[in-house]
Amino acid sequence: MAFYLGIDSSTQSMKGLVIDPAAGNVVSSASVNFNADLPQYKCPDGALAHADPLVKHADPLMWLAALDLLLARLKATGVEMGRIAAIGGDGQQHGSVYLNGRFAQALSGLNPSNSLAEQLSGALARPTSPIWMDSSTSAECRELDARFGARLQADTGSPAIERFTGPQIRKYAKTEPERYAQTERIHLVSSFLCSVLIGRDAPIDSGDGAGMNLLNLSTLAWDAEIAAFTAPGLAAKLPRVGSGVAGGLHAYFAKYGLRPDIPVAVWTGDNPASLVGTGAWNAGVAVVSLGTSDTFFAALDAFRTDPEGCGHVFGNPAGGFMSLACFKNGSLARDRVRQEAGASWEFFDKTAFELTSAGNGGRLALPWFVPEITPPVLTPGLRANFDFAAAAPEIRIRAAVEAQALALRSHALWIGSFDTIRVTGGASKSPGIRQTLADVFQARVESIAVADSAALGGAMLAAHADGVPFGKMTEAFSPVTAVCDPRADYAATYDRLLPVIRELETSGCPYAASGSRNC
Repeated sequence: MAFYLGIDSSTQSMKGLVIDPAAGNVVSSASVNFNADLPQYKCPDGALAHADPLVKHADPLMWLAALDLLLARLKATGVEMGRIAAIGGDGQQHGSVYLNGRFAQALSGLNPSNSLAEQLSGALARPTSPIWMDSSTSAECRELDARFGARLQADTGSPAIERFTGPQIRKYAKTEPERYAQTERIHLVSSFLCSVLIGRDAPIDSGDGAGMNLLNLSTLAWDAEIAAFTAPGLAAKLPRVGSGVAGGLHAYFAKYGLRPDIPVAVWTGDNPASLVGTGAWNAGVAVVSLGTSDTFFAALDAFRTDPEGCGHVFGNPAGGFMSLACFKNGSLARDRVRQEAGASWEFFDKTAFELTSAGNGGRLALPWFVPEITPPVLTPGLRANFDFAAAAPEIRIRAAVEAQALALRSHALWIGSFDTIRVTGGASKSPGIRQTLADVFQARVESIAVADSAALGGAMLAAHADGVPFGKMTEAFSPVTAVCDPRADYAATYDRLLPVIRELETSGCPYAASGSRNC
């Protein structure tokens, strides 16, 4: 029977997953860690070092090198690559790639004797790619908001957001006008890699395209007025918006045992892909993804936007729309709290919660070690309502984990109330974090069989493009493997802490990691 390949190009790694829907199992998988496997690109946490902490770019050639290496590793697992009938995938949302007039010719003429990075390096109009962690476009966001006001959020699903691609393009056109003029095509990470696979321009889907402040969600087309204001001639530089099959696989990839011309589904963003992979593509179940960033997302039963302007609306790859709230300080922040507390992962994940009680005596700490995006705070600094540095390790750990969970709940209220939450991402393996989420949300927290939900979603999108129903695949690949039930006794405790977390977000803190008022 047919296999399907899903590829997830995330912030710090690229993963591939091969599924067999008929048998209902994962056939093979492989991954590439950018820091460990591709250190020559100098992106240890997915971004290049920069003197300005608000600037976060990556080397797009790294993603090409990762694609070559990933496919080689998949082939080395012994999987029958020739049985792969279609390919789907996703990219980290909001990242953008800038190409010159040589891009189309370089794509069509890909030679299997040379690497992708070697052949496409000359097609870059801009050597680096701003990614979702970038917060350097506040001025451009103010300009867009001043020009369009509430229409920007009403029509594109979000107000102007620093990491979104539209403000990033506007800054690029203002600060590097010569390079912008030489740019003939601007792709997202998702559509860029999809284009490489098919050897020609691929569309941008509505799930990833909505994260640009450029896509009108009522028409599912680029908003001409917003694009014209964002940058000169921008509409002509953008790929078309589309879905379904992008094209056939380029012959270059035959060297990995893949059959040329098999369908390549239009790629989406990592969060829309995870919505599919977790089986939450229908309204009613929410997802919390605990990765480099923490995200809360769910399919929407009807189109609506966040009245506070922090949350977002994207296209749902399965049809309709999805909502999302993203928090930049996720797993990396938790790891820093753990390291500064001198704790092992076992202590962090389990022991700290056994030594403390729910609510932590009202002690909360927002670990904002980098600029936060929900709510937008450009000056980093740990915020706590107690002397964080002097507290015991277990107190610090629970304070940070509970504060993150309360922030998720607080900023997801506009999306709806959910009885069931599915968790994914590396930190979803932590029993302490799962129980905290269950208690804070007073919802059943479910773990699913496949941790790489974005790669799985990409594979499911590939199979769906080849006629396999989503429902059948959800039953096979997204079964519940563990359940964490909420403890009703703690509902009132966390209800009382909701306004406390809001006050902490807006009023700063009396103590920080150093004991000073640096936030």
